[in-house]
Amino acid sequence: MFLSRKLPLSAAAMALALAVSPSWAAGRSADAEGDKAVALLQELIRFDTTNAPGDTTKVAAYLEGLFKPYGVQTDIIVAPNGKAAHFIARLKGDGTLPPLLLAAHTDVVPAQRDSWTVDPFAAIIKDGFLYGRGALDNKGSVAIYARALLRLLEDKVKLKRDIIFLAEADEEQGQYTTSWLVQNHWDKIDAAVALNEGGGILTAPDGSVRQVNVSIADKQTLNLKLTAHGPAAHSSFPLPPMTTANGQLIAALDKIAFTETPIRLLPQTVAYLKGLARIYPGPLAGAVDRLVAAQDDAARLVAAKEVMAAHPQEAVTLSALMRDTMVVTMINAGVKPNIIPGEAEAIVNARLMPGADVYEFVDQVKRLIDNPAIGVEIVNARPKEEQAAFFRERSAIQPSSTETDLFAALDKQARRVWPKAEVLPMMLQASTDAGAWRAHGIPVYGIWPYPVDPDTFSRVHGNDERVAVASIRQGLDYIYGVLRQVAAR
Repeated sequence: MFLSRKLPLSAAAMALALAVSPSWAAGRSADAEGDKAVALLQELIRFDTTNAPGDTTKVAAYLEGLFKPYGVQTDIIVAPNGKAAHFIARLKGDGTLPPLLLAAHTDVVPAQRDSWTVDPFAAIIKDGFLYGRGALDNKGSVAIYARALLRLLEDKVKLKRDIIFLAEADEEQGQYTTSWLVQNHWDKIDAAVALNEGGGILTAPDGSVRQVNVSIADKQTLNLKLTAHGPAAHSSFPLPPMTTANGQLIAALDKIAFTETPIRLLPQTVAYLKGLARIYPGPLAGAVDRLVAAQDDAARLVAAKEVMAAHPQEAVTLSALMRDTMVVTMINAGVKPNIIPGEAEAIVNARLMPGADVYEFVDQVKRLIDNPAIGVEIVNARPKEEQAAFFRERSAIQPSSTETDLFAALDKQARRVWPKAEVLPMMLQASTDAGAWRAHGIPVYGIWPYPVDPDTFSRVHGNDERVAVASIRQGLDYIYGVLRQVAAR
């Protein structure tokens, strides 16, 4: 806000301002502090950490350079491939409370430069938005967490617990993820409670923040490779489609792409839907009531569609929260236009509800395809002999409890920064690396700590990824408030 002249505050107004503002905010400009986070995010985006190859060594060294001058204990753990570098900084407390972990990943998915209107690694600001690969997923969180911790150091805040900052590598489906870090360096990232990516702070159609989604559970990721075989032949001899590799694969993918999986309502999803109904009363509330009361698959499907129609701004997300999903993401067949290929393959990315049996789901996919000639294989970075144990462990993970001081701080500080907001625990429709801690019984809360509008949210992993400059400022204010509440003496 810009004012033409400064007006003196009355004594009453000054007293009110002091009453509603945190004492630590005095003398600090939220915009000026936020702009430091914006500048840091620009620097982080300019490191091309595309995975693959997922080289995060330079960005890890850069982050270490920010913390070293303050005498902070730091570690850079480089994976055996020499590229995946995890950066850790530990701000020491007096040990009154056990450690708190802040985790965010520095690797990013590839960007198709020709499809962007700006250079995806130039970190350009235009029209109030900062553009760049990773602006949302997940370097925005890295910048906010790092800047909030640096501010604690600058303010010389005494801490009653250690705060561990982990800038992760290989989250975007690499091999040396936090699971690898847990197996090899658990002592450096062990904590009582953690904050990670997930959830989201969503703006309403009027631009206000009405909901702060905090994920307490994730779906499980499962990648399947489908392979079909048939005779290779000259394309001038059209063979019967179901004898060819392409024909068989197309028929299988048609069933996968257009099959509606059953509606399954977990307790955390029901709670989330009821929370949405409180925030957006009217048709949504009635649709949610009918969905919860539905007694069979057909009735649940009808009611679920009513819920999505009543809340179109989250329709895609809501659909994913209510069922296991399958999406065809990669197709590979053929070497030349005039050759009928003898082999065709595709990758199907599935996201399964917590508690799902992965191998039972694979059997369901095979029955759906109904063609034993098509191979269905799990694709995973782990050796095959380790996969069954890994999937069993992840399926058994329980949702994080909300009865912690960190969740209470996320709730209180959200209402401070966005007075109209309600914090809604939820199951994330995607999966993160939070499972590495949840599997050890450590509560992890997922949030992207900055408000996003539906258009911005839709750009994650897409073209022209961006985040509003104003959102970064608000996000820093939010996270700094959370850390003060849970860690300051």
